[in-house]
Amino acid sequence: MRNPTTRRWGLSLTAGITAVTLAACGGSNGDGGGSTDEAGDVDCSAFEQYGDLDGTSVSVYTSIISPEDEPHIESFKPFEECTGATVNYEGSREFEAQLLVRLESGNAPDIAYVPQPGLIARIAQDFPDKIYEVGEDAASNIDEYYAPEWKEYGSVDGTLYGAPLGANAKSFVWYSPSAFDEGGYEIPETWDELMALSDQIASDHPDTQPWCAGIESGGATGWPATDWVEDMVLRTAGVDTYDQWVNHEIPFNDPAIVEAIDKAGEILRDEKYVNGGLGGVQSIATTPFGEAGLPILDGACFLHRQASFYQANWPEGTEVAEDGDVFAFYLPGMTADERPMLGGGEFTVALADPAERPEVAALQAYLTSPEWSNEKARVTGAGWISANSGLDPENLSSPIDQLAFETLTDESYTFRFDGSDLMPAAVGAGTFWSEMTAWIASGKDTQAVADAIEASWPSE
Repeated sequence: MRNPTTRRWGLSLTAGITAVTLAACGGSNGDGGGSTDEAGDVDCSAFEQYGDLDGTSVSVYTSIISPEDEPHIESFKPFEECTGATVNYEGSREFEAQLLVRLESGNAPDIAYVPQPGLIARIAQDFPDKIYEVGEDAASNIDEYYAPEWKEYGSVDGTLYGAPLGANAKSFVWYSPSAFDEGGYEIPETWDELMALSDQIASDHPDTQPWCAGIESGGATGWPATDWVEDMVLRTAGVDTYDQWVNHEIPFNDPAIVEAIDKAGEILRDEKYVNGGLGGVQSIATTPFGEAGLPILDGACFLHRQASFYQANWPEGTEVAEDGDVFAFYLPGMTADERPMLGGGEFTVALADPAERPEVAALQAYLTSPEWSNEKARVTGAGWISANSGLDPENLSSPIDQLAFETLTDESYTFRFDGSDLMPAAVGAGTFWSEMTAWIASGKDTQAVADAIEASWPSE
């Protein structure tokens, strides 16, 4: 079973593939520390710090496969041209399982793209002699260009093993700008305003419901509901309780968590609010998450909570913009001043010693640099962002990507990583999914759901 982050990330890249050829042949839309000029020539001055690596090679192993791998491969070209090193990219649908097998057999790649901090911790625990601390140059970039939380999520027991790569922002609500204009609806800035808006839409449109949702995702069914809960924990209990929860410093069935699940239920389990254009509450469990927001386009739904990467799921020709067919606004906190932001991303992990392999250290440093983030944005097109503050938003071709980047790098927002990706796999990719599905599909009692998940937490 693939991790939900992997599944979601693959979808987010798909939208950008059509833009790869044009983006690679053209210049940048902004400077941003990029590595190519308008003629496509590479400016190698930023690469001099890595030295001459001619004749060396670095193997990279990821879950991102063809055709979504093409922008990643393209983004290596300035590094290869300027340093002389070769990057050998390999993607696999069985990445999570096979990475552990390869570590066990002594056939590990030089660098792996790891989409869950929990997997970094597992590698550090099970293979302490085969995972290496992030190199000095990469660590320096992280300190300079990333919010401190990213360094924390890449660390295990105080040692930095994971360097941030791509990112996504999840605390968004999709809507139709034209439907809002016609209804006279305003973007809410607090949770109470959001609920008041929901009530107003329900009153104005008695034949449908304001919200639409779907949590079906094959073997990963349930993960969109876990995102709802994580957003609610951040809003009702706060970031400190959230941190305690994901680290199991408080039990999963702590009253604060039960309250947060019930808060999500104020929308997800109320027939007055869901499931616009799709059915009743139970239909949420069988509606594919990629299709769940589509009723917005027909006016059968008005609000859909889903991440920035959902832009890849709108039909071809849908304009995603503030004045387009669909756009998104920040899922508000309890007050206008409280701005928790749920998100996710990937990390690079060195499985070859950067101290002995300068080419490995150099590639990991490049992948944390503004040069790479801007190059990756240019060759990917819509559907990809980084939390690297050195990324020039002008290189992001999609307005929703620009909005996501702004929230991830704005210090007024408090970022927290997807909780299920931080929890042990038996919980985060197991009972959390299945119990939230039962919570929707059969109306299972909230306390019973939380108790069952807590009982499944692996013993220390």
